[in-house]
Amino acid sequence: MKIVNSILAISAVVAVGFASCKSGEGEQAGKGKDFKFLDRANMDTTVSPGENFFLYAGGAWLRSTKMPGDETRWGSFDMLRDKTNNDVHALLEELAKNKATAGSKEQMVGDFYKSGMDSAAIEKAGITPLKPVLDRINAITTKDQFVDEIALEFTQGIHTVVSGYISPDDKDVTKQIAQFGQAGLGLPSKDYYTEQDSLAKSNREGYKLYVATILALTGQDQATATKNAEAIFALETKLAMASLRPAEMRDPQKLYNKFNPEALNKLTPNFNWVAFLEKIKIKGQDSILVSTPKYYQELSKQLTATPIDVWKQYLTFHVTSDMAPYLSKSFNDARFEFYSKKLSGQKEQQARWKRVMGVVNGTIGEQLGQLYVDKHFKAEAKERMKELVDNLQEAFKERIAKLDWMSDVTKQRATAKLNTFVKKIGYPDKWRDYSSLKVVPNNYVQNVLNASLLDYEYMISKLGKPVDKKEWFMTPNTVNAYYNPAFNEIVFPAAILQFPFFDFNADDAVNYGGIGAVIGHEMTHGFDDQGAQYDADGNLRNWWTPQDSIQFAQRTGIVKSQFDSYTVLGDVHVDGSLTLGENIADLGGVTIAYEAFKKTKQGKGTELIDGFTPDQRFFLSWAQVWRGIITPEKARQLIKVDPHSPGEWRTNGPLSNFEPFYKAFNIKEGDKMWRADSVRAKIW
Repeated sequence: MKIVNSILAISAVVAVGFASCKSGEGEQAGKGKDFKFLDRANMDTTVSPGENFFLYAGGAWLRSTKMPGDETRWGSFDMLRDKTNNDVHALLEELAKNKATAGSKEQMVGDFYKSGMDSAAIEKAGITPLKPVLDRINAITTKDQFVDEIALEFTQGIHTVVSGYISPDDKDVTKQIAQFGQAGLGLPSKDYYTEQDSLAKSNREGYKLYVATILALTGQDQATATKNAEAIFALETKLAMASLRPAEMRDPQKLYNKFNPEALNKLTPNFNWVAFLEKIKIKGQDSILVSTPKYYQELSKQLTATPIDVWKQYLTFHVTSDMAPYLSKSFNDARFEFYSKKLSGQKEQQARWKRVMGVVNGTIGEQLGQLYVDKHFKAEAKERMKELVDNLQEAFKERIAKLDWMSDVTKQRATAKLNTFVKKIGYPDKWRDYSSLKVVPNNYVQNVLNASLLDYEYMISKLGKPVDKKEWFMTPNTVNAYYNPAFNEIVFPAAILQFPFFDFNADDAVNYGGIGAVIGHEMTHGFDDQGAQYDADGNLRNWWTPQDSIQFAQRTGIVKSQFDSYTVLGDVHVDGSLTLGENIADLGGVTIAYEAFKKTKQGKGTELIDGFTPDQRFFLSWAQVWRGIITPEKARQLIKVDPHSPGEWRTNGPLSNFEPFYKAFNIKEGDKMWRADSVRAKIW
């Protein structure tokens, strides 16, 4: 995963889940013990490795595995997340029962969780917790009052037509700057409003029905709610037409638009940025960044073109929909029926504890993270991880030196960037301070709002201060990893340092094919089509010679074309532009991890373990990481919005470019996995 402008990109570095293997107790594999980190029972050896390695490595598992009713995809990433969630659940239940010192992390986490689990109190309250907000919206009579309301909600963490955050300036990362992007839509992306196939039309009708359902739950009669839903959808469609598609949002230069607030007012005559910034507590700033000016021009236009009553209905719906997970069952169920069931194919709601745990993690996550680390993270895992990261960094450095397409000048700059990577493993060196937050055991909505307000104040406090490069953008109990170009850092939370990524007892082939490839993936994000535009200091600045830039574009173009040709569900093509950065990172990840693995004793040897060579075990470990199943609805949704390719192509795509894989499994011309050397992607 890559963080751009400190906003988390959708999904995980392991977006399509991982599958777990069967294992027993014992010593390291290869020492005569029955400890199988790679289980033959999960493979389908009736499929040739050269035909489809994804199926060869995991076909039996794919056939036998059933999707849990409360999931939309299931693999070893999801299974590890499930294991971690169960660990956290036990911790939360214990905290909820105990009486802790007021203001302590134990009290905050325990009472927050307790408030979310008190379904009787939440049901009794109904929509009452939102009544003050809805009353304010209902009292709006002018455009200026409307803007005042969205500004107030903005400071409470409710972003409707305006979305923004504070983050380092891409072209001067020593300074924090206010940044604003497109917003306003209730459907996942622009395509949902514009495509004309039957599924797209069905989704739009389903969305309008959902909007009407939410409005009816606020007290409107059905006819009025249906009429208002049509008006809201028409407004959103206009905003969508001025929005960028996900693939278009991948160009950091295109998104870098710096404005003086007074000058920006000329582009948006009906939206006063100077006044708005003051209302959202962003003061004394001579410039801001706006990623999508066209969107804000359209918003300005619609502020007067669309009747104020429609805007009021729009706000009523979006605020209520956003808060639905914290309200009574009827609101929560309505949101689940549309977003989870219809759009994603999820059959059942997750257990309440899972949903509440997710909210706690998303609001006071570092409080919860500290408690998780204290109980479940071993210091030796951090030390072993440091060793692996250093090994891959050295392997990457050697590969850069040997590149035959890059000049010495650019090689030196690439190496300088690699050498300055900040490596964060496990958990932050310094935890966030939540001492001013009030958490009570009997008011879930208020706890959410209080935490959101504190988070906003924390974010705003960054303005005018030096950038804190010790800050983390994931909690320790998150099964994921990321690269942040502004900080030029690679980050691996504690929870990902578990099997199938990493295990102390596993042989090097398994660990390098698992966590090694994840490390290499994050490192390569610093040099993918986006990351390569940032220099060693994290600034958006060209450090390439013109000829090397041309060579790089040609090579990444091969990756784009390769993935454009892949399909899911028979006829839905992967978007090679949207997924380009992740595909480059996957290719770099497996390449660099393999190079580092070959420096180990096992990597240099030929000893068979369970009938597999060291190289074969490396690639089987890679494949087991990407093994997973997914609902058709979720697969179609992710193709439009997710920068990661589907699991089958994350497995097969990079390997079809990699000569050591060909040798390990005797891949020959005529095999489906075989690609002519002239069209194999070779970048890092």
